[in-house]
Amino acid sequence: MLHKVDRRDRADQFRSHLAQAMAARGVSQAELSRRVGADRSTISALLQAGTRLPNAQLAADCAAALEVSCDWLLGLAARPEPAARLLAQSVQMTNAPRALFDAEIFRWHQEAAGYKIRHVPATLPDLLKTEGVVRWEYAQALGDDVDQAIAAFEGQRAFLAQARSDAEIAMPLHELESFAFGTGYWSGLPLPERREQIDQLILLCEQFYPALRLYLFDARRVYSAPVTVFGPLRAVIYLGRSYIVFEDPAMVHSTAQHFDWLLREAPFEARDTLGHLKRLRERMF
Repeated sequence: MLHKVDRRDRADQFRSHLAQAMAARGVSQAELSRRVGADRSTISALLQAGTRLPNAQLAADCAAALEVSCDWLLGLAARPEPAARLLAQSVQMTNAPRALFDAEIFRWHQEAAGYKIRHVPATLPDLLKTEGVVRWEYAQALGDDVDQAIAAFEGQRAFLAQARSDAEIAMPLHELESFAFGTGYWSGLPLPERREQIDQLILLCEQFYPALRLYLFDARRVYSAPVTVFGPLRAVIYLGRSYIVFEDPAMVHSTAQHFDWLLREAPFEARDTLGHLKRLRERMF
């Protein structure tokens, strides 16, 4: 938080920040005077100790000429970048290849090591899938490289298991039941593979709770696009061919609140999910 300062201190901050911005961009007093349409003596005076704050128009012109925030020049903001640039930097779109973890997803997980990971998967969460399910789901997209891709993915998964990050995963109830009974998206996946996957989910929920918490929500009451919140660092929404990545703290917090809303509305909390998985398993024949 920026503390309140008097006009003399504000003028000192303006002079210091103006000199920093000019030096960073290699802009001389003569060049700045040309860009803002002011006398060189005016610019020189702005850089001298004891000079009063410039008028609002000149301050804004200097900021625009140096491509910095006027608020930063005046000591009212902590970052020199203009708000539009900060916004552009905090919201990005990246490619989302049809594959297992790509380098960017793995990097996001690495950077969030030790933080809570909140995740709404598009199908089942990749981190919890058996090799059989991975092969069935990704074989067509990976082609001849499927063995190599799965080996790399297993290595990444083993690495992330050491990261000591808590994970909260929220899934729609209908998605899990569709998987268990081989309908919809999962039509054609053999029963033995589906049983093995449900058994693995049961085992993981037993072994790693409460570090791993799996919630089941009713998509007829609430909805979520596939999204992952990597601690306080970023929130990532999956569109299909691309990810929308938010790094602005307010947007990350807002997305985390959306996830928390899903958990509050979930009829199966993490401690109840294990029982539901076991009941599903009994019905798979």
